[in-house]
Formats: sequence, C-alpha cells, structure tokens
Amino acid sequence: MAKTLTMRLDDETYRTFASAAKAQRRSLANLVETAALERLQEINFVDDIEMAEIFSREDLVKRLKAGSRDARKRKGRFVEAV
Repeated sequence: MAKTLTMRLDDETYRTFASAAKAQRRSLANLVETAALERLQEINFVDDIEMAEIFSREDLVKRLKAGSRDARKRKGRFVEAV
C-alpha cells in the first residue's frame, strides 16, 4: 500500500521541482519519487559499462572472489557500512 510523505522545501527548490514536473507532464510527487529512486540506484548499483570494466580486470576479480570467500568463512575484520 502506498505511503504518504510530507516534505518541506524552500520556495526555490519547490519551483525547480514544479517546473520540471510540468515540463515532463507528470505530478510533482511522481517526479520526486522517480528522481529519488533513480539516484539511489545510481549510488547503490553498478551500471553495465562499469561492471564490464570490473570483470575485465582479472586481478580485481580474483581479489573480489577471495574477499567473498573470506566473508563467508567470517575470516578477517569487517567494517559496518554507513
């Protein structure tokens, strides 16, 4: 079920969002939701080009696999992501 979120925006930010929503012919809520989701995906996930670059580096892939094995074995010191 959809949830309601209340936000406070300064006038300039509101006008920027409202103008972009109008130009794209969608609601302000849809614009903000879509932009936020896209930004989170951009930050949290690697795109296809970057992934191909990672896989092209054998040394890096080898180290990633070793790190994954160590994590499964709970070997080493782990730092909590913030």
